[in-house]
Amino acid sequence: MQNDEIDIKLLRLLTENARRSVTSMAQTLGVARTTVQARIERLENNGAITGYTLRRSQSARPALQATVLISIEPRSGPAVLARLRTLSNVEQVNTTSGRWDLIARLSAPTTETLDQTLDDIGAAKGVRSSESLIHLSTKIDRS
Repeated sequence: MQNDEIDIKLLRLLTENARRSVTSMAQTLGVARTTVQARIERLENNGAITGYTLRRSQSARPALQATVLISIEPRSGPAVLARLRTLSNVEQVNTTSGRWDLIARLSAPTTETLDQTLDDIGAAKGVRSSESLIHLSTKIDRS
């Protein structure tokens, strides 16, 4: 079933704050509280909502965050991904189009830890090259 405008707005509200009350969301959307409850249940049942998670505040996140652009050798994707899975400071890895094959998001409590993780990525068998971008400040965060 296709999500309509109310579903899309409801998902946006839940993304901003999954703990927001059903009554508050109903008022914002201009629908009945039971409508919101039924839509949330339907969105969970059809897989549009797969779970709820904790979002840490900026003060509770590791001090350093970085994005690493990774170029890999042909047919080495599974081995490189297996290595990246073992690195606890690697939070997310995405494939991409263009010059880089993978984009990894890292976090670390210290520059030494971040440096070691970057070294581990660069030394992984199948990694051709990488470029790291250290995050300085967050201007927009909708995650």
